[in-house]
Amino acid sequence: MTSAVPAQAHSLRRRLLVSVMAAILIGSLFQGVSAYRSALAQADTLFDYHLQQMANSLLGGPALPPVRLEQTRNDSAGYVIQIWSSDGTHVFQSSHVVLPPRAVLGFDDVTQNGTRYRVFSVQTPVQTIQIAQNMDDRLARARSLAAQAVLPMALVAPLLMLVLWWIISRSMAPLERTRQQVAARAADDLTALPESGLPEEVLPLVQEINLLFGRLHESFDAQRAFVANAAHELRSPLTALKLQAQSLARSSGDPQAQQVAVTRLNQGVDRAIALMQQLLLLARQESTDTEHGGLQRIDLHNLSRQVVDEAMAQAQANGITLTCEGDAPVWIDGHADNLAILLRNLIENAVKYTPRNGRVIVGVMEQDGGARVAVEDSGPGIAQNEREHMFERFVRGAAQPATGSGLGLSIARAIALRQGANLRLVESSRLGGLRADVAFAAPTSK
Repeated sequence: MTSAVPAQAHSLRRRLLVSVMAAILIGSLFQGVSAYRSALAQADTLFDYHLQQMANSLLGGPALPPVRLEQTRNDSAGYVIQIWSSDGTHVFQSSHVVLPPRAVLGFDDVTQNGTRYRVFSVQTPVQTIQIAQNMDDRLARARSLAAQAVLPMALVAPLLMLVLWWIISRSMAPLERTRQQVAARAADDLTALPESGLPEEVLPLVQEINLLFGRLHESFDAQRAFVANAAHELRSPLTALKLQAQSLARSSGDPQAQQVAVTRLNQGVDRAIALMQQLLLLARQESTDTEHGGLQRIDLHNLSRQVVDEAMAQAQANGITLTCEGDAPVWIDGHADNLAILLRNLIENAVKYTPRNGRVIVGVMEQDGGARVAVEDSGPGIAQNEREHMFERFVRGAAQPATGSGLGLSIARAIALRQGANLRLVESSRLGGLRADVAFAAPTSK
């Protein structure tokens, strides 16, 4: 089933094409209008210059004798030439159009018989010369020249749009290819996407996706191992519960045997509940990202003392002396609930595996701008080559009782990693047993 595209989603390719082509179109229109108006102005100046040159060319000629006014000449070029003598006699006329006899020297616009003319007049001691041009013909020729100036731009703009469409489509092809590769994958295919041939803007995104695939692959492998190990570990307590229930049923006639069976059944249920709680806690720690955001300013010494007070009853029941060292506040940034679980697991492990009349010391101190918590016991300890192995799920040391789930240190390591802390197991030089050492970075809040 395919998911619908969100209403706010947009096509990057379409947006680029529309934006670039709109910019080209607007720029071309602006440039075309500017070129058209500029060409009209240049043509107008050129025609005025032409009128002036024609008039100046007639100044150097001999004075013309009077001619008959009905004489006409071809005016297809749109020009009208009239010449008056110094006494006002009309001596030359190139067309049947008669311009006003009182000429304004220089350029002027006149209307004669409903037709507008651009007139240039010049005067000498012997004659006055008028050169006129039909404004309609003049404007038509100017528009033709302006259109010829704009025509190349009108042809180049569509060609430029086509070229840019091809370039953008080709540049977006790696994204489409990557999308098709992801869409064609099976749900469990987390192999890296190809990175060859990708542009610099797309390559970091694909690299981050590949890193995400790697993390997901590791997470899925860990979850599969967790499920397999959990199924194996749950098989034994559930089988024991079944056997104890059968034993309880067989001992219905013997009250003493029945009481023993009930006691064993309750113990088995308690162990199964404890195991399930540990499994759920581990799953929550490994699936919840609390590394960033929601940090609190925590007094690590106060938190450690609270956890020690909670574990004091268990320690006294086992004949263990449990103490917490340190008085001054030690501040860190973290999550109080998760850190309490970490400390509780370490302290309960130390109390559980320390022989009767032993000692467990919880020390809190500042170190290198950060903080350190050390849980030491006088128990049998763990061989050096087995210590790192103890952080794996469902692993118990040779000296540990079989009643444990083997998840306490796994949960503690998971929480420490989420808190940006370093948890390691070393030998306790003071008590001779094991020392669980947790080092925290310096707090960022003040």
